[in-house]
Amino acid sequence: MSSSSSDFSSSSASAVPAVGAHALAAYGWDADWEAAFAPYAERGLLPGRVIRVDRGSCDLVVTEEGVIRADTTFVTPHDPLRVICTGDWAVVDAPGGDPRYVRDYLPRRTSFVRSTSSKRSEGQILAANVDHAVIAVSLAAELDLGRVERFLALGWESGAQPVVVLTKADLVPDAASLGHLVQDVETAAPGVPVLPVSAAHGDGVDVLAAVVSGGTSVLLGQSGAGKSTLANALAGADVMDVRAVRDVDGKGRHTTTTRNLIPLPGGGVLIDTPGLRGVGLWDAGSGVGQVFAEIEELAGGCRFQDCAHVAEPGCAVLAALEDGTLHQRRLDSYRKLLRENQRIVAKTDARVRAEMRREWRRRGAEGKAAMEAKRGRLR
Repeated sequence: MSSSSSDFSSSSASAVPAVGAHALAAYGWDADWEAAFAPYAERGLLPGRVIRVDRGSCDLVVTEEGVIRADTTFVTPHDPLRVICTGDWAVVDAPGGDPRYVRDYLPRRTSFVRSTSSKRSEGQILAANVDHAVIAVSLAAELDLGRVERFLALGWESGAQPVVVLTKADLVPDAASLGHLVQDVETAAPGVPVLPVSAAHGDGVDVLAAVVSGGTSVLLGQSGAGKSTLANALAGADVMDVRAVRDVDGKGRHTTTTRNLIPLPGGGVLIDTPGLRGVGLWDAGSGVGQVFAEIEELAGGCRFQDCAHVAEPGCAVLAALEDGTLHQRRLDSYRKLLRENQRIVAKTDARVRAEMRREWRRRGAEGKAAMEAKRGRLR
């Protein structure tokens, strides 16, 4: 899909129905939003939901009068987590001005944030006020459970309910193989629905449509995961451009270049996002804990409260590893995501940096003592 506003107006925007005074309810407007907006209404301003942000300079906003363009000059702070985003409820000028401006936005209920790939390690908000984080995973390629767990950590941290959709299920040769793949993902995604779907054949689309019919869903995944095809299937129309996956490496090109909010015929709205090459954690400690709930529960039974689950006596996690209750891959993934998240948090939190330095010194001293004891035994 082209990134120009005119292309969006002729495709996705055409899927936005005409709205009236009460039709914003179809986009998630409710009594709580109305109460939060009351001070702005007294000033003659209008509510609207951001359906697209075009390179941070101009928004398409759906209001009671329809889809309008609104300049974001007044809501473009230096903090990247505070810039207006697709899914935000905006405070917009009344008709008459040219241009019309977004003056503010209502406090977010949830927000999906990742770490950027830049050396500054800034957070990037991908979607706001989301109820479901739909993680698209293609079955046309080998399953990467570690990546699924990474997406899930961000999904839980956002405050949304994650849902894993295994796309291109028609490419799996038999039902037994598909069942095994679903089971593998369910093991990596405790407490999360895992839905096999073939958007091309329509299989499983009705189940997913029922899940996302209430509220706002954000569609996430790598390029080539079939997100745009899935968005079209849910919308019941070709609202998103679809491109072929490369035969060379099985990866897709960036069909979606902006984040777009699409109303669904069965209810609810969907935010489609560009394919994510990098999925860096951003202060997602509780999300990681929720993805690996069984390890967190086991850790509660360790002898030492600060057990690192490496070689400590009385470690319940290592005991579970030995008896096969816990798989090594899960523990390795848990450790990796915890370390990464701690590094990200430490860059913005001096207290955490100090704690990390103390932990490194403690472990260094323990390692040195162990080596000295070993040399003493060898003499």
